[in-house]
Amino acid sequence: MSEPMASPEPTASRPDSTRTGPGRLLVAIYALFALSASARAGVQIATKFGHAPVAYVLSAFAAVVYILATVTLAVGSPTARRIAVLSCSIELAGVLAVGTWSLADPATFPDATVWSSYGSGYGFVPLVLPVFGLLWLRRLTRRARTQRTTMMSAEDAGEATGSGVANGESGASGQGAEDYGVR
Repeated sequence: MSEPMASPEPTASRPDSTRTGPGRLLVAIYALFALSASARAGVQIATKFGHAPVAYVLSAFAAVVYILATVTLAVGSPTARRIAVLSCSIELAGVLAVGTWSLADPATFPDATVWSSYGSGYGFVPLVLPVFGLLWLRRLTRRARTQRTTMMSAEDAGEATGSGVANGESGASGQGAEDYGVR
């Protein structure tokens, strides 16, 4: 019985992976915020929910958003990246909305949330984190699109010369996929 062939390049080392370079740091920070926001919301809801219910529910919502962003950034598949873009966008909108609301109506927030005052209690990391997340995801999407275009161009060039690059054949002219940088 034959075993399935492994990809020549592991997923974590692909240049379009969310788990390479700055993506690793981004996932780690999101994981830290997921943990801290979850713990904070859990303790607040369990011990003093009546004191500031709006703030505590918003903290729990922020925790869910951070968990979703962490998981989808760590998975890194195209579908997960689309969900990560959505979660980072929701996070940015939440930080801006809750930050503005907490400054405009402080009575609604007797206790702070992760996103109160634009995340000032966390060194404004909640404000800049989704921006970095969206920029990183945009960069990866552009890189993946460029790689697909390059591969498609190589396949088209192979078909035009009769080399059969799309099928991995060496063709009559002796040019194979390797000649076009396709692996």
